[in-house]
Amino acid sequence: MYWGAYQLIGLGTSTLFHPFIDVKNPLASPTAIFFTVALPVIIAGGLLFLFAVSLGWARELFGRQPVPGRPWMWVAVVLVLIPVVIRLIAARWEAYSVSTVLTLLFLGLCIGFAEELLTRGFVVKMLRDGGHGEKLVLVLSSGYFALLHAGNALTGQPLQTVLVTVAYTFGFGAMMYLSLRATGRLVWAMLLHAATDPTTMLATGGIDTHTAAASTSQGLLSIAGLFSFVYIAVALLAIMLVKNRVDRGAAAPDRATAE
Repeated sequence: MYWGAYQLIGLGTSTLFHPFIDVKNPLASPTAIFFTVALPVIIAGGLLFLFAVSLGWARELFGRQPVPGRPWMWVAVVLVLIPVVIRLIAARWEAYSVSTVLTLLFLGLCIGFAEELLTRGFVVKMLRDGGHGEKLVLVLSSGYFALLHAGNALTGQPLQTVLVTVAYTFGFGAMMYLSLRATGRLVWAMLLHAATDPTTMLATGGIDTHTAAASTSQGLLSIAGLFSFVYIAVALLAIMLVKNRVDRGAAAPDRATAE
């Protein structure tokens, strides 16, 4: 449903702002980045936030998590930050203007806000409220996040790229779930996500690409790329390690435990 709504929003913005749209090279300029990629995400994220407010969920979604994390879950935060730093080093900064870099960072914030509000916010809350254990919350929230990116196949992306992206996003989604549990706040998952996408774009020179076209170091970018496999491996391990029942935190002391 969200994917369809997002595509309709994108269709509307591309029609209204056609002169500024560059589908073939959305990173060509700050204007192209904003109107081609960022604007639909801004609208979608804004609508999600308004929906959360209308349901009275905003305070709970952005407040402290009712299900506490475990010390080992901080591994996910570290694993997300390492490739971010590597890509910052590997990016060919001279290829970008300051305005392009700032626009990409803004885009990252928009993506992090919208996608985490949806998947680690709405989806996690609904699954927990439905009485599902945290193992299933981990799998389904990560799976839904991956499924959103599977829709790229309908927009003309090569099937191989889509499959790689889906596998990566499942693993990355699991890292975001663990980060949510470890930090106890949705905003930190949003910021980790917000740091990942723009640094990947800066290092690869594209969206959902895995080449070193804009990188000063193929070796460094290859190392960063290995974390895609690490995320998948850790996600599978996390499914085994996450307890099926945990005590709720102080935010909801009188509710039944259900992890």
